[in-house]
Amino acid sequence: MTEDLSPAERYAAARRRASEQATALGAFREMYDFGLDPFQIEACTALEAGKGVLVAAPTGSGKTIVGEFAVHLALEQGKKCFYTTPIKALSNQKYSDLCRRYGADKVGLLTGDNSVNSDAPVVVMTTEVLRNMLYAGSQTLLGLGYVVMDEVHYLSDRFRGAVWEEVIIHLPESVTLVSLSATVSNAEEFGDWLDTVRGDTQVIVSEHRPVPLFQHVLAGRRMYDLFEEAEGSRKAVNPDLTRMARLEAARPSYQERRRGKMMREADRERERRSRSRVWTPSRAEVIERLDAEGLLPAITFIFSRAGCEAAVQQCLYAGLRLNDDEARQKVRDLVEERTASIPAEDLHVLGYYEWLEGLERGIAAHHAGMLPSFKEVVEELFVRGLVKAVFATETLALGINMPARSVVLEKLVKWNGETHADITPGEYTQLTGRAGRRGIDVEGHAVVLWQRAMNPEHLAGLAGTRTYPLRSSFKPSYNMAVNLVEQFGRHRSRELLETSFAQFQADKSVVGISRQVQKNEEGLSGYKEAMTCHLGDFDEYARLRRELKDRENELARQGAHVRRAEAAASLEKLKPGDIIHVPTGKYAGLALVLDPGLPAGRTDGHRGIDRHDGPRPLVLTAERQVKRLAEMDFPVPVEALDRMRIPRSFNARSPQSRRDLASALRTKAGHIAPERHRKRRAEAADDREIKRLRTALRAHPCHGCDDREDHARWAERYHRLMRDTSQLERRIEGRTNTIARTFDRIVALLTELDYLRGNEVTEHGRRLARLYGELDLLSSECLRAGVWEGLQPAELAACVSALVYESRAGDDAMAPKVPSGKAKAALDETVRIWGRLDALEEDFRIRQTEGVGQRQPDLGFAWAAYMWASDKGLDEVLREAEMPAGDFVRWCKQVIDVLGQIAAAAPSEGSTVPRTARRAVDALLRGVVAYSSVG
Repeated sequence: MTEDLSPAERYAAARRRASEQATALGAFREMYDFGLDPFQIEACTALEAGKGVLVAAPTGSGKTIVGEFAVHLALEQGKKCFYTTPIKALSNQKYSDLCRRYGADKVGLLTGDNSVNSDAPVVVMTTEVLRNMLYAGSQTLLGLGYVVMDEVHYLSDRFRGAVWEEVIIHLPESVTLVSLSATVSNAEEFGDWLDTVRGDTQVIVSEHRPVPLFQHVLAGRRMYDLFEEAEGSRKAVNPDLTRMARLEAARPSYQERRRGKMMREADRERERRSRSRVWTPSRAEVIERLDAEGLLPAITFIFSRAGCEAAVQQCLYAGLRLNDDEARQKVRDLVEERTASIPAEDLHVLGYYEWLEGLERGIAAHHAGMLPSFKEVVEELFVRGLVKAVFATETLALGINMPARSVVLEKLVKWNGETHADITPGEYTQLTGRAGRRGIDVEGHAVVLWQRAMNPEHLAGLAGTRTYPLRSSFKPSYNMAVNLVEQFGRHRSRELLETSFAQFQADKSVVGISRQVQKNEEGLSGYKEAMTCHLGDFDEYARLRRELKDRENELARQGAHVRRAEAAASLEKLKPGDIIHVPTGKYAGLALVLDPGLPAGRTDGHRGIDRHDGPRPLVLTAERQVKRLAEMDFPVPVEALDRMRIPRSFNARSPQSRRDLASALRTKAGHIAPERHRKRRAEAADDREIKRLRTALRAHPCHGCDDREDHARWAERYHRLMRDTSQLERRIEGRTNTIARTFDRIVALLTELDYLRGNEVTEHGRRLARLYGELDLLSSECLRAGVWEGLQPAELAACVSALVYESRAGDDAMAPKVPSGKAKAALDETVRIWGRLDALEEDFRIRQTEGVGQRQPDLGFAWAAYMWASDKGLDEVLREAEMPAGDFVRWCKQVIDVLGQIAAAAPSEGSTVPRTARRAVDALLRGVVAYSSVG
């Protein structure tokens, strides 16, 4: 290429290369054996220029290079860099990566579980650890120059997202922020907010995938492309898939086929052919097909832990083997090395041998219920190519570096905690973003399994949409409130909260409404001018007309209600054999009452349904129809015209019976004319208020205006627009200062409980400032009331578990087993204190439905925590707890974390809690709970 350049161009390129090599970016690029992409160069250049950056790019595109450049700049400038991640597994992985590049002496790790070389210039940590440091004013923050927030789109998470905003708002101004995000559709909006709270921030958005992604549907034995080759940028859905979906929709279901047993032979043959082409392949068939097509390694996303484990077993039973003997030996060697510290008696309990068999064959599951060290082994083997098929839940998509050649989605529906819902375009993008390994694969493949009732157009919409908006989940908490007031005072704290992304988005949404209000106000002034009358105040005259109309409508409603009540009362008096005249409706005319129906509000014992819509008589009409009438068929009261006997042999389903009885009805009463219902005198005729308003209208000067009705039309428009404008103004008022108003309520409650006194944080408040759990205030109140004094370590572990554990079972689950004695009394008292706090939150309008407040403590893990802290064996504890080892370890570590906070927050003098909490930590931190593979 350089031969084609002129001497001047070659000289300019050489000058450019020389100047680039003199920069930090030039030296940084030399560390990699591949070239950087344009978006990476743009972001790194902005960083070197002293700007903050927001990088939004697809999964696997290499945006972490920008974070690593921030590490490089910090080391070069003699500053510190904190690299934050949303999950511990990702922290461990990034710690290992940075240790390999910069050496273990320069890199530290802080995750709550682990503290390794925490004074190093580069520290990898979970975001919560950095938030706690900021509130505590930690000395570790001295010299901090850069903070990398990996997976910053996590701030949308409704449970933990607020932590990201707290960090962004409270970081010192001197710190340069590097935000790395998945592709979001409102990156510019998020960048505008960062610019507001952090200063000069450059937004770099890249939609380009370094490895192109191809979308497929696997149906039966055939792999279909989702999109057909078409000219232009718009992709068309494969017509074969559309045709297949149409045939599937037309094909009767099993129940329909059972109902229509007389299916013609030709239909049965067509059915057989259709089924031979289209079915949902089994999990083993899918892996075999991908292997045959050269599309392994693959991650299959199954939105169920049990489904992931079942998938591995199905592949083993099918005799699937993806590894040769050499690979099997490598797997065994690595697994034995990584699990050497686990006692032999625990291996059987953990399902080690079944897990190992799957790994040796190149097949594994990956989900939150697995032991962390098992998951890490799966991740390492997958990256090395020794595991080729992983069945995972969607948690794997949260940033762990496990790229694959292919990603398989079994279904497009998942359980979201409340209901089965379709996955969103953002979730689809996040899951399929794993497909295609940079530097290894030429292309990535996303495969969706065919399911009955699948809509190819819907799937194409998921695959073709990049709609993943970042929505703030920020809400103030009790701990946040006392920490803010301690550092900044109430007024400044309120101002800080109003700078949150949540309030930024709420205020931005108000802009459009404000514009509409301005337009409405312009319209109102025009309407006001058009309704002006030279004879008097037409606004006042229009108000009289509205009051008159409203009063007439109110009386009309009251009259209708009275008539309905009278009609319902008359229906309740009917008896079988009464001959009536149905006044209106489809079945108006002569009718014989067969069954008067149930009186209003009585329960139908057969179905157990309350009827609140009044009696519904079953009648035979003169035209031989048997119908159940409704109250609307009787706008006026009804009376029996006569009576006749209903034969015992009468069968409403028999046409002959209906014909004979209808004939007898016509003979008996056909000549009787129905009594005309007298129309009652209108209520308005005698109403004093209506008389007063009509007199006032006639006396008003505008009543005699020739253009009165023209003015009235403009006045009606004015009134309607004024009503709409008032509603918009109420919406604006509801959206502005929402975060600050919630903060005010929290501060008021904390003042009531003596945690705050104006701008002063009390001793109780300082204790609360050290408790960061979801039930921070409940923990503080338990310490304050001495609920945990005198407990043994295992008993305290059981009590603290109620503050962190949340069961996966529904509300109808059985009452959990809890330890007896002092532990039970302490747990009962904890629940009583929560009840008092819950009532107090209700008084101060702090609602859990809005993501603020204290949820009810969950006692479901108390027995398991008690047994484990009492030195019981893993087999016994897991059997009693009825939970997977991974969940057990995770909850134990969360209990350990809160016990550490309680040990630090409890009074150091005159209290047994600090020492007991530390002993409880030691009692829990053993066996599988103590295993953690770092580095």
